[in-house]
Amino acid sequence: MGVDTDTDTDDTYCETPGPIAPDLSGGAAEGPPYAECVLCREPTEYPESTKGAPLCPVCAWQEAGRTACSG
Repeated sequence: MGVDTDTDTDDTYCETPGPIAPDLSGGAAEGPPYAECVLCREPTEYPESTKGAPLCPVCAWQEAGRTACSG
């Protein structure tokens, strides 16, 4: 059995990509009014109509760490 030495190489595979333009189509400044975090008062990912006690991503992560370690 012979080894197939005819391989297709993609010369663009190792090229460094050019600068990537930032996506300005979305963000926290646009969209519906966002609810405030009940701990730090920062805007959350949830609309103001959300029931309960919304947390921002940072406080949600910290709260998950606290509840996971309380045992």
